[in-house]
Amino acid sequence: MWFQDEKSRLLKNENKNMTLEELRKKAIFQNTIDTWIMLCEEIGSDWFSAEDYKKFISHLLKSGLRLQKFPLCIKESGGMYRRGKDKTQFSELLSQSIDPNAGAYTIKLNDETIKIIRQFNPNALALG
Repeated sequence: MWFQDEKSRLLKNENKNMTLEELRKKAIFQNTIDTWIMLCEEIGSDWFSAEDYKKFISHLLKSGLRLQKFPLCIKESGGMYRRGKDKTQFSELLSQSIDPNAGAYTIKLNDETIKIIRQFNPNALALG
């Protein structure tokens, strides 16, 4: 993931254990792909699953959160992430689906939203 400093210089995030609160400190409005990756990092889960991501978005929508469609340019947000996984490839995988849950959205990371995000149960994925 890449961030910009106050002079708009790109900075690579070297923190391997960033939390949702730390992501919120970077910018209160985030895209759902980066939010999904941070949640997976927090819980020690693999983020590179389009089906799991779609279930995550479904959870957010069912929880009543307002999500705005977001035309995400992965290359600008830092295509290569951790463990050699490529967000560009993940985004392209999602774009092949007509399921609205495969989209990227903007989400406001306030306390209530983070609480809802953390209520997502990755162990219940197979049941969803």
